[in-house]
Amino acid sequence: MRFKRNGSYTLNRKSKTKPNGKKPPAEEKKQYLEAEFTKVRVVDFDLKELVLLPREIDLNEWLASNTTTFFNLINLQYSTISEFCTGDTCQAMTACNTIYYWYDERGKKTKCTAPQYVDFVMSLVQKLVTEEENFPTKYGKEFPNSFDSLVKKICRYLFHVLAHLYWAHFKETVALDLQGHLNTLYAHFIVFVREFNLVEPKETCIMDDLSEILCAPVPPTPAPAAPSSPNSAPSPSSHNHVTER
Repeated sequence: MRFKRNGSYTLNRKSKTKPNGKKPPAEEKKQYLEAEFTKVRVVDFDLKELVLLPREIDLNEWLASNTTTFFNLINLQYSTISEFCTGDTCQAMTACNTIYYWYDERGKKTKCTAPQYVDFVMSLVQKLVTEEENFPTKYGKEFPNSFDSLVKKICRYLFHVLAHLYWAHFKETVALDLQGHLNTLYAHFIVFVREFNLVEPKETCIMDDLSEILCAPVPPTPAPAAPSSPNSAPSPSSHNHVTER
């Protein structure tokens, strides 16, 4: 059974050396962890239920559908701040204390700016998800044996883009009033990759502080409090270093 590959919500609108021999800046205060921003979402339901594999859907088809959706949504989210992500403002693809370098198909390491890196990612993913032999859409066409590794590769790269958005462009995202979209997209993505073990924890650990906040289960709506009597008892109530990948 084929599952329609589209988005679930809309918007309005191998790396390990110092870039150019320069020491990366010291870790800055993470604005995106402040409560006034983390509480902003565009949905209020449990994302865990959204990513669970439906009984009638093939696993590979479910992975293909969601991976394609995340590619489109993350590409769209990045486009909202792309004018601020330039070779001058983002001379390296950074996220927290990590600098990412691009490795081509031959394994050659390329030193590039953040916009160049994102362009490499989006071009590669666009190519992979639109090739019939990789992401088949025709009835009866089998997924390749390498499909699982392809999905993991795509999700790892998409995580790099999301991490860079928070680290380098959260201020612009807030200025555009799109932090709710970014938070929801990020939480949805993390819950999905965790459910199907698509990105290794050692890769996503740089954003664990945010993930634990945004991916926490949605608390149930509290019932109206009963009037309390006068005699009622009260109710009980990382290191700064650079990782190169």
